[in-house]
Order: sequence, then C-alpha cells, then structure tokens
Amino acid sequence: MQITVTKEASNWFHDEMGVKSGEGVRFFGKVYGKTPVHDGFSLGMVRDDRPLHPSSKTEFDGVHYFVDRLDEWFFKGYDLTVDYDDKTDGPKYDYKENGELK
Repeated sequence: MQITVTKEASNWFHDEMGVKSGEGVRFFGKVYGKTPVHDGFSLGMVRDDRPLHPSSKTEFDGVHYFVDRLDEWFFKGYDLTVDYDDKTDGPKYDYKENGELK
C-alpha cells in the first residue's frame, strides 16, 4: 500500500490540524460509515507523532502520514491518495486498486 498526500491536503493538515514538521497523522478504519471500498466502515485520522508499527508511511512537508499494522486490513489491495476537497473544506480520499491480494 502506498500513501500519497497532495500539496493542497498537506496545507489543510498544517492549517486545520496544526501539524508541524516532525509530527504525524495516522489513518485507520473505523466502524460506521461507508467508503468506496467498505460498507459499514469509514476512514478516520488522528494526530499521532509516534508510530509503533507502521505498515505504510510517507512524508510530505516534513509530516509523517502512516497506517499502523493493526489497520492494514482496511487498506489491503488499495493505495490511498489524500487530497483536499474545497466543497467540504477538508480532506478527501481516493482508493486505487494496487493488485495486492485482498
């Protein structure tokens, strides 16, 4: 799984969540909601500066974005692009199949 964060999304995380260089954001699956790839689950995010067991990570503008090993199930078979949605003034998530076994 690969995580891609756009410049616009990065700006949102800096401005709205106050993340700074050296800090982090963790993405995870949570109960309730719906995504294009899961019914009954939605994608959550939280500030987390100390990943214990990241299974996927990327860095953009000095911020570490990652998924923990315990949440691999939610993203298995997909790459995640985090972009900015000006209509909702928040992040939007795009899942792209990557050929990994689901």
